[in-house]
Amino acid sequence: MKTETKATGSSGYLLPIVAAACALLSLILLAASGFGTKWGIWHFRTGFSILKYSAYLGLVSVLLGLAAGAVSLKGRRPAGILLSFVALFCGMAAFGLPYSWKLKAQKYPRIHDISTDVDNPPRFVAVVPLRPGALDYGGAAVAAQQLKAYPDLKTLVLNVPKERAFQSALETAREMGWAIVAEMPAEGRIEATDTTRWFGFKDDIVVRIFPAGERSLVDVRSVSRVGISDVGTNAQRIRSFLGKISHRPT
Repeated sequence: MKTETKATGSSGYLLPIVAAACALLSLILLAASGFGTKWGIWHFRTGFSILKYSAYLGLVSVLLGLAAGAVSLKGRRPAGILLSFVALFCGMAAFGLPYSWKLKAQKYPRIHDISTDVDNPPRFVAVVPLRPGALDYGGAAVAAQQLKAYPDLKTLVLNVPKERAFQSALETAREMGWAIVAEMPAEGRIEATDTTRWFGFKDDIVVRIFPAGERSLVDVRSVSRVGISDVGTNAQRIRSFLGKISHRPT
């Protein structure tokens, strides 16, 4: 009888253990999807596929965690209940993060070239050799989508001469962690590259500063190197830059 009870008790922990193991694996896949891409282990499309499978496994873990929790509560097994909670929370994280990105992506246009001046976008020079393809602006079609999605992104007017505006822009770019590729004070042009933390995507930025009497006109363009949609990343980068530079002491 004791042997039978012991065997039954051991089998009662099997479901919570499986649920927790699946949940932890889903988190490992979630992390690996981005860092594997960033470290060059696989192509970013492979990373996206791994991200998708981590979400599926996370959802399975949640369902297993619910079932394991019910069994453990019924059998009054504290360790099983704890493992079930681990499965639930880890599984929800592994599923919820990619799913939230998917919902977020649906809110943004499928463009990845954003500029404060859509009629005459700042031009790249120094970063062109670093990119896999051309850097021609998409024209009216891209401009229309951008103006609809990000109507707040416009040329910034600074009440300082060009030289001071250039220095302020350069300091702001460095503060934001951008890798400066070129700084041309005479031309009023700064080119830089920003790398995302997780997937390691590289986006290129050019800042253009025109003199306007005693004031300066600051335009920024940010373009992704890969992909079609940037999920609002380039727009947010420009928005952050303009916000920081406009509040810098002059």
